[in-house]
Amino acid sequence: MNNEGTADAEWFTSSRTTANNSCVEVAFLEGGTVGLRDSKDNGKGPVLIFTPAEWDAFLGGVQDGEFDRP
Repeated sequence: MNNEGTADAEWFTSSRTTANNSCVEVAFLEGGTVGLRDSKDNGKGPVLIFTPAEWDAFLGGVQDGEFDRP
């Protein structure tokens, strides 16, 4: 978890973001890595960095319903 290489990144949130800013922001970084951070921290909090393979595995799990509530 660090902010290296994320200062100039273009961060975006989901179109499903609620008015109370309870969401995460995502940025596609150099080398194909993906940054993930909490929007409430106004860009000052920690950033999780995922490799392209890790991000693809996560998205695959979401699309397959792996994280759906019972």
